[in-house]
Amino acid sequence: MGRAARRLAAVLAGGTVLLSAAPHATAAAPAFPTASPDYPATVQIDSVSAPVAGENATVTVTGRVTNAGSSTVKAAHVVLRSPKEELDTRSAINLVAGRTNPTSKDGTVLAGHKADLGDLAPGQSRPYSLQVSTADLGLKAAGVYELAVDVRDTDEDRPLGIARTFLPYNTAPGAKQTQIATLWPITHAPELVAQTMPDNDQMPVLRDDGLATELGPNGRLGKLVTIGQTLPNLTWVIDPDLLDTVYAMTKPYRVQKPGTAGESAKEENTVAGAGQNVATAWLAQLRTAVAANGSQVVALPYADPDLASIAHNGSGLAGMDTALRKAATAGKVTAEGRLSVDVKGDVAWPYQGRLDQPTAGVARTAGADLVLVNGSTMPESRSLSYTPNAARPIGNGQTAVVADPVLSSLFSGNLDSDEAQSLAEQRFLAETMTITQQRPDDQRSLLVMPSRTLTVGTAEALAAALHAAAQPGGWVAPARLDAVATAPADPEANGSVPGDYPGELRGSELSSASLGSVMGVQTGLDQLLQILTQPQRVRGPFNAAMVRSMSTEWRDHAEASAAYRDGVQSYLANLTAAVKVPAKSVITLPGDNAILLISVKNDLNQAVGNLQLRVTSSQVNRLNVGEAATVVLDGTTSRTFRFPAEAQVNGPVQMTAQLWTTGPNAQPYGKAVSFTVEVTSVASGVMYVIGGGVVLMALAGVRFYLQRKKRSAAGEVDLDPERLVDADEDGAEPSADTAEEGAETAEDSVGEAPAHASVKPSDSPPESAADARDRATGDEKVGH
Repeated sequence: MGRAARRLAAVLAGGTVLLSAAPHATAAAPAFPTASPDYPATVQIDSVSAPVAGENATVTVTGRVTNAGSSTVKAAHVVLRSPKEELDTRSAINLVAGRTNPTSKDGTVLAGHKADLGDLAPGQSRPYSLQVSTADLGLKAAGVYELAVDVRDTDEDRPLGIARTFLPYNTAPGAKQTQIATLWPITHAPELVAQTMPDNDQMPVLRDDGLATELGPNGRLGKLVTIGQTLPNLTWVIDPDLLDTVYAMTKPYRVQKPGTAGESAKEENTVAGAGQNVATAWLAQLRTAVAANGSQVVALPYADPDLASIAHNGSGLAGMDTALRKAATAGKVTAEGRLSVDVKGDVAWPYQGRLDQPTAGVARTAGADLVLVNGSTMPESRSLSYTPNAARPIGNGQTAVVADPVLSSLFSGNLDSDEAQSLAEQRFLAETMTITQQRPDDQRSLLVMPSRTLTVGTAEALAAALHAAAQPGGWVAPARLDAVATAPADPEANGSVPGDYPGELRGSELSSASLGSVMGVQTGLDQLLQILTQPQRVRGPFNAAMVRSMSTEWRDHAEASAAYRDGVQSYLANLTAAVKVPAKSVITLPGDNAILLISVKNDLNQAVGNLQLRVTSSQVNRLNVGEAATVVLDGTTSRTFRFPAEAQVNGPVQMTAQLWTTGPNAQPYGKAVSFTVEVTSVASGVMYVIGGGVVLMALAGVRFYLQRKKRSAAGEVDLDPERLVDADEDGAEPSADTAEEGAETAEDSVGEAPAHASVKPSDSPPESAADARDRATGDEKVGH
């Protein structure tokens, strides 16, 4: 667990202290040891056994010395310095924290307190331990003091390196304790995707299974709950989407295989999730933790949407305001349902607590009366000699709860070493003691805002510092957020929200294009829902996925953010395209009155309706079709629709088949399919043949008349009145040449017949059932 965990256990049984800085100052960067030609040795302080020293106390300081130079340090040893004076202002603490090289301001060498290290070769490192009493340090008045350790060689007069920390000295506390509310974020990047398995229970699907590791006893989220449940009056700040995800993991769930983010979830492109047991245990532990020790639960809007990105790049998008309000409502309801505790749901936490006027406006739209703000956004005047209360009105019915920028910055990174944890703890103790002593008769209320992605090491350091400062006789009283938020606002505090947003944070924002694509999903989703017979299977997962696409958590995961949004949009596109008209190329129409067969496929697992199939001609004067067909299809089926076609002229005609939604706001659905109808025998061609036949019949009639007249004149009786006049005497029919000659005469009288004219539709054989099935799955042909 490391030194911080051991310290936390010791603190629970003993006393400790906190640190502070000037009200207008930001925390100086920790002066971790660095080497230079003049100061080749680096010194680190890994622990202070009594973080808060009392009268007649003994303090043990441990750490390590490293020779970072190029030559051996002879007879190396470390010494303690006696502090020069009390650090009675936050500015004085900040100055000490910013020093690098040794100076006389660090105090004088304390005689009799040194640890020999022997010779140190270049690159060699050795640990040290120094023990000293508060009396030997010369501490008399309660307050904050510098504690410095430097390394020397045989030349006692010249230090080769130094490390500094702070030591609060607490004797007879009489000041009113400072109320401190501490945010304890339980958040994670979104994991649930829009897809669910096609079973009746809609088994949930995650984008990966990394969350299972974090929920385990040694994982980040597992450790945060374990540490947090030891802190009294803690303010748990929870993303309800994470609660939903963990709850989903308490039952069987699936995980997408890499590269399948846009596909419908199936057995073959997912694997079984492995986190069911750890998710169940973690959720039970969290429920216990948030219900104990006077805790308060703040529910962020569902999936923790990035308010600043939305304010700057998406506030005008259609549907955005509605989405934010729904996210706020869903967040509170979800947290209360999953945790079975009362939840505060009117709180906004912009990324890193950085606020400007547009972001405050978006927070108001989302229903936030309280806005958690980093003090660097609303700095105090340098003329203010004390640290004011955190709460202050900012207009529009909102209250900003402004976190102390120095205290918060101490726990904004990853304190992954004993040295970093020790320095943060001691600085926190020093800062808070100084704040309390600024106006000892007035109780102050402060907010501590660690990083949203609080790490285990940082959480251990923060918990240890809070326990130390809040021990009996300490100067800190842990408080819930609502107590700090309702404390009287200091009239001298800065309540002005800036109009500008930090430029260094703009680059990590969700872009206008990204947010636009997210909100564009709603348009396609609305259309898809209109044709589904079970829209509830799709509506909930997609609405949640849209909000997850705008999560603040994506700020630090740009690549994963883009992949998640692309997966949502691709999946919707695939669902929409699953109901379609199959592609066609050329259809042959053998007649002027025939039937066009057009099929529609539904590859979804549920039935669809509220659709029409419309077939339109680019040249209605040449080829026209019947009215639109109503489309109702069961899941995973196809159906062929018959459209009467009336052709006027031979040749190709461009046609379009398009699905349309029905209702008062009918719209095209999916892609239109264009194809060519090749007309091969229309009314004009048929008339050519009929016209030729009429002429032949007329000619035959004239000859027949003349023949009968000739016979009548000769006194013959015609026993076969229909016999042609020039038939052979034995009754033979006219020769082929004679018939062909008549046909040519007819053609001459009405024009040339088309060379590709075909038989009429009535002469075509009936269509078989197999043919109909083939057309339902491939390019369509024309039936009669």
